[in-house]
Amino acid sequence: MKQGDPTMKQGDATMKLCVFGAGGRMGQSVVRLAAQASDVELVGAVEPHGSPALGRDAGELAGAGNLGVEISHDLASALLGADVLVDFTTAAAFEGMLRTATQKGVAVVSGTTRLSASDEALLARAAVKIPILWAPNMSVGVALVAELVARAVAALPGYDVEIVEAHHNKKSDAPSGTATFFAGAAQKGRPELVVVHGREGDVGQRGANELGMHAIRGGGIVGDHTVHLVGEFERIELTHRAMGRELFAHGALTAARFLSGKPARRYTLTDVVLGTAANAT
Repeated sequence: MKQGDPTMKQGDATMKLCVFGAGGRMGQSVVRLAAQASDVELVGAVEPHGSPALGRDAGELAGAGNLGVEISHDLASALLGADVLVDFTTAAAFEGMLRTATQKGVAVVSGTTRLSASDEALLARAAVKIPILWAPNMSVGVALVAELVARAVAALPGYDVEIVEAHHNKKSDAPSGTATFFAGAAQKGRPELVVVHGREGDVGQRGANELGMHAIRGGGIVGDHTVHLVGEFERIELTHRAMGRELFAHGALTAARFLSGKPARRYTLTDVVLGTAANAT
């Protein structure tokens, strides 16, 4: 671990971290940043059964050197001694992860997307017992853009709304969780909007309450999202571009630090931003 981490405040204790999905792109980014932080100790790393990462050292896999933490499929054991679990996996693994973390009394920061209604209900129940932060995107900038989208859509009722997102060619789901998050923000501004996924064939004239959603996949794009508000004589574009996966890993670690030691309830990224700013003053 490197000393002098600028995010560490005088008197901070070491946060003990477990990463669920440590073999994936996001999980590896979190492991790398954790290895560089003087106030974080990686104590567990988990992947599902069948993962080629099982049995490997989490630090070596992430390019951070040997950390002495072997990637396991046993989440319950990996959570022993952990303060916070950071989760970047799939919706299929979400329920089991959250139930285990709740049983062990470990706080959860999750960026897993495409959750079901039952997953959302489980989040609400678990938040009675442990501190939880779930967000489809761990970027502070994305949270700000979502707020701007809601305000702009409400202020421009006659404008058509379209969302275009672009990601790398390995991404398996569409639309992205962030695009869905922005769609929800637009619907806050105009509840009558209805999402339409792409268009093909003779679909007829665009409906006034359509919210177009479009996905691009190619190369190594980390994540680009643009919300178009199109009027008769002008077009407004609200865009967020992620320039590196470390953006989301840094946000997840910041959220984990914030949750460590907090009382049980559901937290948001806005809570983290405001809390971090308050602690810095």
